[in-house]
This record gives sequence, C-alpha cells and structure tokens, in this order.
Amino acid sequence: MPLALLALAIGAFGIGTTEFVIMGVLPEVAGDFGVSIPTAGLLVTGYALGVVVGAPVMTVLGTKVPRKRMLMLLMGLFIAGNLLSAASPTFGMMLAGRVVASLAHGAFFGIGSVVAATLVAPGKKARAISMMFTGLTVANVVGVPLGTLIGQSASWRVTFAIVAALGVAGLLGVARLVPEMPGPEGVRLRRELSAFRNVQVLLAMAMTVLGFGGVFAAVTYIAPMMTHVAGFADGSVTWLLVLFGLGMVAGNLIGGRFADRALMPMLYVSLGGLAVVLALFTLTAHDKIASAVTIALIGGLGFATVPPLQKRVLDHAQGAPTLASAVNIGAFNLGNALSAWLGGLVIAAGLGYTAPNWVGAVLAASALVLAVLSALLERPPVAGDHTDAGDATGVLRTQPAGTSRT
Repeated sequence: MPLALLALAIGAFGIGTTEFVIMGVLPEVAGDFGVSIPTAGLLVTGYALGVVVGAPVMTVLGTKVPRKRMLMLLMGLFIAGNLLSAASPTFGMMLAGRVVASLAHGAFFGIGSVVAATLVAPGKKARAISMMFTGLTVANVVGVPLGTLIGQSASWRVTFAIVAALGVAGLLGVARLVPEMPGPEGVRLRRELSAFRNVQVLLAMAMTVLGFGGVFAAVTYIAPMMTHVAGFADGSVTWLLVLFGLGMVAGNLIGGRFADRALMPMLYVSLGGLAVVLALFTLTAHDKIASAVTIALIGGLGFATVPPLQKRVLDHAQGAPTLASAVNIGAFNLGNALSAWLGGLVIAAGLGYTAPNWVGAVLAASALVLAVLSALLERPPVAGDHTDAGDATGVLRTQPAGTSRT
C-alpha cells in the first residue's frame, strides 16, 4: 500500500480522537466552565452537526482546489479549531472551537476516500479506504483512552493541544507523501451534484445513516447500561470502550478486504449480523462477560460496513465522487445524532437502559432491507428484456423494441 495512506491515517487518527475524547473529559470541561453536564453535552452535539453541515459545504468550497491542497487546508482548519478549544476562556469559545474543527471532518474523509481509492489498483480500492479509516478506529483504542487519562490527570486543555499537534503531523504527512491530484478541471460542482440523481448513491447513504445509527443507538448509552444493568464499576467503562475500539479496528480491516471481493455479500453479513447482535444485547447486557463480548462484536460488525458503503458510493458516483463521498461521511454523523435521539426517547419513556439496543436492531435491519433492494435494482436484465441497467439515475429504463443505441 502507498505511504500516502499513512499520512491520511494519521489525519484520521487526530480527527477520531478529537471527535470522541470529549465524552471522556466532559465532567472536567463542565466543571471548569461552571456549566451543567447536559449543557456541556452541546460540545458533542455541536461537533456532530458541524460534520453534517461541513461535509458538503467545505467540499463545495473546495471544488476549485486541487485535492492535495484541499486536504492540507482542511487539516489546517482542524488544527485551528483544536487550538481554539484548548485556549478557550469561555464555554462559548470552546463550542466555537469544536464546530470549527468539525467542519474539516466530513470533507477530509470524503476527499481522502477519493484520494485513497485513486492511489491503488481497482481491485484494492475498499482496502485502501479501510487503511485510511484505520486511523479513526485506532483512535478509539489508543487516542481516546490516553486523551481521557491526560485530561483527567493533567488538564483537558493539554488533551486538545496534543490533538492539535496530531493535526500538524497529519498536515506534514499529506504535504510530503500525498501526490499531486487533479486540479479544478477534475472537480466540477455541476458534475458532483449529478451524482445525487443516482438512486444507488442515495440508497448507499441511507444504509449509512441506518446501519451506523444502529451502532450508536447502543453505544451512546453504554455507560449507564453497563453500570446499572451489567454491574460494572464506573472506571470499567473506559476499558469497555477500548474493546469496542478493538472491534472497530478488526471490522474495518475485514470489511475493506472482503468488500473488494464481494461487496454486497459483505454488507448482507455485516448488517444482518449487527441487527442480530444488537437484539441479543438486550439479554447479554445483564452479564459482564457476555456484554463485553457483545460490545466488541458491535464495534466489529458496525465498522465492517464502512469500507463497502464508502466504496459503493464511489462506484456509483464515478466521474463525480468527491461531494458524494463527503456527504456520505456526514451521513454517518447524521445516523449518530438520529440514533442517540431515538435511544434517549425510549429511555425517557421508561423502557429501561437496554431499550436503545432494540432501536439499534431495527435501524440495522432496515439498512439490510435497503441493501437487498439496492441489489435488486441493479440486477442485469434477463435475456430478451430491452432495459438499460446503466442509466445515470440508477432507474431501469425501457428501450423501445426495434431501436438501436449508438
């Protein structure tokens, strides 16, 4: 694999760390600024919404900028946002820093996915994408626990300063290792928008929202679920999240490898398995060992969907992949926000801390249904059927008998 993928993975590691580490230092941040925990939670919500909005906006603004230079600019924005967070004198400034950093998230992964796929042979695209996302998954194993430890023992400001330094390393890596990519002539806004006429692109994005939403329906409430239901001590939650992160690493690598061989079967297995495991989590959550194994499986099956879904968007947005790829990254965060909200509703309704697992199972099962529908829509026509399976909109179009195509 090209060394340029290492630079992308370093940037992804920094982004993954800053996205999730705030959950580990939220009490310290709330205490320093004198705000409540729910108010401090806006730092999580604000970041997620910033990703959803920033993914298409930053990509559109960068359509006239060569991809390598745009990746460098995005890392610069990421560094600035984390430095602002580290030095914020008020909670409002801290929130602003989080939003600034989040604006780089979706566009970096979206453009980075296109770059990663361009650097390798066609049969290795999903694996290359998974290599970049390995940085994000490893962040949950190393970056988030370490950042939480530093934030609790020293200061959360030191944590965000270190994350900014990771951004500098990513910026330098992109500048040195990523080759020059096509300039403005290769990325035109009108062409990029045309990808959203393709039904297959829209279906893949819907699968992203529902599939990964299923993961975060459960994981968002993992702390109260594990302490109140499974009986773990508060301090054990960090290591349970490490197990989740290890599952993410394994699932990401497996998903990337098998998506290059059989993309749709990989999606069937991962989404179907995820729905089953999430449903079983309502039972296994009552046992320490069983719940720990289940958490790792959720991370593995959930992230096994990422490379194939990202590659599917790229495959069906050929000639105009950049914006679609970035918007699909925003779809992951939209799924996170949607599932966290739905999970909160069922808990507030008095259904218990394990109820979000049923929400996640339904979301994942819905994504599986869309995967089957997507495959049915792109089946080649049977012999003698005058249909065109390659229509740019992704909709089968009948060709009148007796006519020919030139």
